[in-house]
Amino acid sequence: MARVKTAVFPVAGLGTRFLPATKAFPKELLPVVDRPLIQYAVDEALDAGIESLIFVTGRGKTAIEDHFDVSYELEATLAARNDFETLALLQDIRPQPGQVVYVRQMEPLGLGHAVWCARNLVGSEPFAVILADDLLHPTGGALNAMIDEHETTGANVVLVQEVSATETSRYGIIDPGERSDTATNVTGIVEKPGPGDAPSNLGVIGRYILDPSIMDHLATTPSGASEEIQLTDGLAASLKDRELHAITNPGVRFDCGSKIGLIEATITIALERDDLGPQVKDLLRRLG
Repeated sequence: MARVKTAVFPVAGLGTRFLPATKAFPKELLPVVDRPLIQYAVDEALDAGIESLIFVTGRGKTAIEDHFDVSYELEATLAARNDFETLALLQDIRPQPGQVVYVRQMEPLGLGHAVWCARNLVGSEPFAVILADDLLHPTGGALNAMIDEHETTGANVVLVQEVSATETSRYGIIDPGERSDTATNVTGIVEKPGPGDAPSNLGVIGRYILDPSIMDHLATTPSGASEEIQLTDGLAASLKDRELHAITNPGVRFDCGSKIGLIEATITIALERDDLGPQVKDLLRRLG
């Protein structure tokens, strides 16, 4: 089975839950302490051996391209000030030349449509889909396990976690079958079912490993929940010709698509840092 070397980052969303902050600013650049969400996602991909990064962007998202580009004026200023530590930090987060490609999702037609927009760049190789809204902590373990599962079995792979019965309408929910030593076989998957209709309490969170044949299914997937083309529906259609396996998230997932999730991630990660932890602990004690 071919090695997973490509990751698709759907970053065309409007970020309406963070308005007015995201009116002229991509939500993927919202900071968790001092690194934007998209940087955490890219670092996770690179640490897992991903070599090619495909960003599916939309209007108003050019700041993401600027973030991963050279900032000549800023870097020259830092060099002139002999601030080589900060200069090295900026250079370290920059991908290699030719490692990043951008494609435009011209209409906001859903996650499935965003993935389909990358079809010509993905080609005939398996690929990962990473949603920057879902910050995994610590990073690495889940994506590596998913890649290993795909390479061993050839199945499409999703990442899941337990969700409460009142939250099933926010997730794609799997119908679990037999479990192996490494994963759960998925016999069905449905997008955003109500509590009484959910086949389990295992919700899909923002990591996928997909065979390129998924693009054929997405090309014919009709609009579903929220009148959008759902990746979940494409996966459901693909079950007739390819297995779908689920890996249970081994770490913590912060839903940074919500305000409280972003705040929780910021506090948690700040508390773990040597340069900030003691000060943040003191601040939290003072706030009561």
